[in-house]
Amino acid sequence: MTTPEPQDATETQGPGGYAAARLRLLQEKAPSGPDRRTALAALTDDWLAALFAAAAPPKGVALVAVGGYGRAELSPRSDLDLLLLHDGTAPQEAVAALADRLWYPVWDLGIALDHSVRTPAQARATAADDLKVQLGLLDARPLAGDTALAAALRSTVLADWRNQAVRRLPELAELCRDRAERSGELRFLLEPDLKEARGGLRDVQALRAVAASWLADAPRDGLDTARRRLLDARDALHLATGRATDRLALQEQDAVAKELGLLDADTLLREVYEAAGTVTYASDVTWREVGRVLKARSARPRFRGLLGGRTGPKAPVERTPLADGVVEMDGEAVLALTTRPERDPALPLRAAAAAAQHGLPLSPHAVRHLAATAKPLPVPWPAEAREALVTLLGAGAPAVPVWEALEAEGLVTRLLPDWERVRHRPQRNPVHTWTVDRHLVETAVRAASLTRRVGRPDLLLVAALLHDIGKGWPGDHSVAGETIARDLAARIGFDRTDTATVATVVRHHLLLVDTATRRDLDDPATVESVAAAVGTVGTLELLHALTEADALATGPAAWSTWRASLVADLVKRVTGVLAGEPLPDPEAAAPSAEQERLAVEALRTGEPVLALHAQGEQPLDPDEPEPVGVELLIALPDQPGVLPAVAGVLALHRLTVRAADLRAVELPAALGPGPGSVLVLDWRVAAEYGSLPQGHRLRADLLRALDGSLDIPARLAEREAAYPRRRGVQAPPPRVTVAPAESRLATVLEVRAQDAPGLLHRIGRALEGAAVRVRSAHVSTLGANAVDTLYVTRPDGSLLPDEEAVDLARALEEALR
Repeated sequence: MTTPEPQDATETQGPGGYAAARLRLLQEKAPSGPDRRTALAALTDDWLAALFAAAAPPKGVALVAVGGYGRAELSPRSDLDLLLLHDGTAPQEAVAALADRLWYPVWDLGIALDHSVRTPAQARATAADDLKVQLGLLDARPLAGDTALAAALRSTVLADWRNQAVRRLPELAELCRDRAERSGELRFLLEPDLKEARGGLRDVQALRAVAASWLADAPRDGLDTARRRLLDARDALHLATGRATDRLALQEQDAVAKELGLLDADTLLREVYEAAGTVTYASDVTWREVGRVLKARSARPRFRGLLGGRTGPKAPVERTPLADGVVEMDGEAVLALTTRPERDPALPLRAAAAAAQHGLPLSPHAVRHLAATAKPLPVPWPAEAREALVTLLGAGAPAVPVWEALEAEGLVTRLLPDWERVRHRPQRNPVHTWTVDRHLVETAVRAASLTRRVGRPDLLLVAALLHDIGKGWPGDHSVAGETIARDLAARIGFDRTDTATVATVVRHHLLLVDTATRRDLDDPATVESVAAAVGTVGTLELLHALTEADALATGPAAWSTWRASLVADLVKRVTGVLAGEPLPDPEAAAPSAEQERLAVEALRTGEPVLALHAQGEQPLDPDEPEPVGVELLIALPDQPGVLPAVAGVLALHRLTVRAADLRAVELPAALGPGPGSVLVLDWRVAAEYGSLPQGHRLRADLLRALDGSLDIPARLAEREAAYPRRRGVQAPPPRVTVAPAESRLATVLEVRAQDAPGLLHRIGRALEGAAVRVRSAHVSTLGANAVDTLYVTRPDGSLLPDEEAVDLARALEEALR
């Protein structure tokens, strides 16, 4: 892109002339980039200089750009940071009049303006009290007027900054930490703030300020490219939205990607995440160096005092051995002086493992040296390298910064080539906290605390690192991941049996949680299918630990005591099958004493009978804290409309349904006033918020729902209207599928839909209209997505023929739209 031709004052000093030139510049087809930012800054410089000259300024006055404008980094909607600097000799009225003639044209164009009028002494005093002002003045650039006055101020501010660095750098570090806590980490956010989030443009500015202090400097490799990429994304965001915004909202990402000439929104996020990762790593290294320097400076005067002010020979640097070729020095893991990386291909992993095991950062100089000189590992890896990788992963949380240091220099993709496809890959499911690559590392961190539960900790840790490696490829990531994991496990040096185990665990890493939360565990086919997929108790043991680690590393919504108990129950049943124990026949199972008691009471009274229990134990004590899961037993004479009525009443009382089991109990005459069929519903529920409703209120509303006096759809609609959902990304339509050969007892339908109050009620109404019997329902909710699994039969208890099942799925899907 070419810089616009210079224009004379008559063309640019008026707002109209500048506005037209600015519009032409921004409408050019050239992509966002430094050339356009520089051209926009130059155009603005000329306009403001012309305004300044036309105002006939008094002597001893200068117009100064500070902050981002001082760095000539003007995005299309950037505000202008301006300082009108005067030496105090001109009359205040004249300076104020000059300021008006400068500020008002800017405001008239609708450009945001951050302005001040100060003498050099006032500017220094303000900077001393306000760190943000001082940071802005570090980039001061004269635009017009007394340039010597402006240059003197900048020199003085820089000198002040260097003289006060010991006091002000900790203040700047705290400012960065507070901002990160408020705005999050840019490289993991689906809607990141390009400026304020950790790893964003504010952190780049902080690194410039640290460098200006002369106490420390940031790693330079890739930092300028990262800064440019973030600025380009912000430029494109301003152009796409027409607003001065730094938040890359979901609905804007496709337009921003198009503005930048990128393939799609995912490509945009990957580039932004990579840039933010570079800035974050540079920040970590820089602030660690600042801490080391400040600590050394604070210790030096005390040391001199002990010597009575005398100086002596410099004390030797202490180097503590950590591993072969790796030592600790100044709080970092560094390479030993005699190390020869070109002759030691396992050294990068050995150094990383030693650093993580001792809770130390890996020196960036050491990592850079290893990346430049280390010899590639042979394939398959020797046992020493494989054990070092396992040791690194087994270190837990300290492994994360060490892994990031290896990634920053490209060592991870050199060791594991398939890692490149998941690197910085976004996950658009809001349940996920991390990008794919960081989620894999976090899963290994979680798995490190579970290694005592498995016989092969090494296989658990490697499977945790690789379980989502297939997300970089099209199709089912578990299927793709199995092939990749098999190749990588062999590359790492595992034998054929262990490689097959890792591949199986990766292929089925979702099997336990999906089955436990979406299938009927009392159905023998469910347990037998899991046992067939797993094959051995050892593999089941690994899958159980990986399931927990994966969920914990996903986010707070992915794991709970309830899910853990379901998975543990499934694992116990599958273990029995693998040990040769027979499964009980669910059809032959007699009702529990509690169920039978309620059924007799329901048959005697002809009305619903309810009981609430904590986890199936004793009835709830109203004075005790609410349990995590609550069992709700309902018995009532068999009649149409039970499922939608109960589900609707629970929705009205803001109870979340986790599972529902429905069974008809035939009572002999000896147990009641006469023989009869009673429907017993066993529900697992939890309060959406607040406390559980009282049982008598649930029963009263259920009676009204069954006799038609309680209009549940109308009540749910009223509540939805009173608390409308915020507009956001439109949810995909619901989808209903028939699960093939999942059960010998019932036809299995799987409903995937946006979670909403009354969803199960709507499903129940649709099934009631289709004249099918619901045997059981299993509800799983992750974030805004619900996956409800329904076991249905014909009224006589037989399975639905295939064609009839498909028609039912289509009808249910249409009813839910």
